[in-house]
Amino acid sequence: MQNKSRFKASINGKTYTITGQHSVEHMRAVVAILNNELNEIKKVKPDLSSEDAAILLAINAMSQKVDQEKQKPAEKSPLGQ
Repeated sequence: MQNKSRFKASINGKTYTITGQHSVEHMRAVVAILNNELNEIKKVKPDLSSEDAAILLAINAMSQKVDQEKQKPAEKSPLGQ
């Protein structure tokens, strides 16, 4: 089992401690993408709450995941039927 590490991240102006098995570089990249995507959502709809922006971002991320799963070869996938 890999060791878990703790990573402090500032997301949308709020500090979070994230625990996981990924490298610091990986987590920095994830946080940068997350903040960029949240900023883009807020540009389009500036009156949107932070919570609603986060929900839209989660929906977009899961939609992309479903699309990626559909593109995989005929493996056993819970989404690729």
